[in-house]
Amino acid sequence: MWCSRTALGRLRRIAPCTVTGFHRAMSTLPKVYVTRKVPPDGVDILRKSGQVQIEMWDSDEPVPRLELLKKVKGCDGILCVLTEKIDIQLLEAAGPNLKVVSTMSVGFDHLSLDELKKRGIRVGYTPDVLTDCVAELTVALLLATSRRLTEATHEAKTGGWGTWRTLWLCGHELANSTVGILGLGRIGVAIAERLKPFKVKKFIYTDVAQRVELANMIEAEYVSFDELAEQSDFLAVCCALTPETHGICNWNLFSKMKRNAIFINTSRGGVVNQEDLYKALSTDLIAGAGLDVTTPEPLPTNHPLFSLKNCVILPHIASASYTTRNTMSALAANNLLAGLRGEPMPKELKL
Repeated sequence: MWCSRTALGRLRRIAPCTVTGFHRAMSTLPKVYVTRKVPPDGVDILRKSGQVQIEMWDSDEPVPRLELLKKVKGCDGILCVLTEKIDIQLLEAAGPNLKVVSTMSVGFDHLSLDELKKRGIRVGYTPDVLTDCVAELTVALLLATSRRLTEATHEAKTGGWGTWRTLWLCGHELANSTVGILGLGRIGVAIAERLKPFKVKKFIYTDVAQRVELANMIEAEYVSFDELAEQSDFLAVCCALTPETHGICNWNLFSKMKRNAIFINTSRGGVVNQEDLYKALSTDLIAGAGLDVTTPEPLPTNHPLFSLKNCVILPHIASASYTTRNTMSALAANNLLAGLRGEPMPKELKL
């Protein structure tokens, strides 16, 4: 497994250290637009390379769409994040010079892959380097949901903490439980590895096909989608958002789950039918849900899911550690530079 700290060191060594590009006129260098204020390691790599002209939307807030369409005109490369839709409108605005799109994300549902492929534009992304960070957050969210920590904190702060009561704020334990994983990849394996010390009895998973090598690492059993729903005490969603997985976690899934089951999603909001999830939670069909991703993002504060005590919602922070975000930024920058040089990218999405 690629540790984030090790990966960061490797990526720094990949970064070009020559400055010969500075001896050329700036107007001859490839033009790059960075759509967000990204962590400093990536920006430093681009600037010190001497190989590109950089313009950046220097803000933590997303670049307005009209501004984005204006700024990408004539660009050779774009470094974006998952809030920017790289679609046919943007690609037409950018024009024929665009050679590379590098996204600082492991997900790529914000990219119009067919249009990028049609135009021969290469795509870089940042898988693997956030595995540990996402797995840690998933376990934290699972525990917070199953042991009702958010609800308990609220009670302690608002005067609900009275005399000791036998069943007050009781939750569900991992010991002797069955943990199900929907979509077994590196993150699913990393989650299971962290849950093993909690004396989980059994790991099960389902995917589009059996993942024998990965499953053997955690001694997980392949089951059908229905069996995953029926057997899981804790169900962690780790699959990518694709046309096949869009809305796959719906009433059909929730209605088959145990009443004491905990549902956790740290993948993409679009894999969940939130209306069905609300119905399942509000009628105690399942015990609780923890979500780091929603549709839309941010989720409106008046959304019904926020009204439920048995639903813990986080603002998409699974990869939010200083180490991981800097590593993602560095990888995105190195992908961009390699693509512009016509070289193999450290991590390229094959279209």
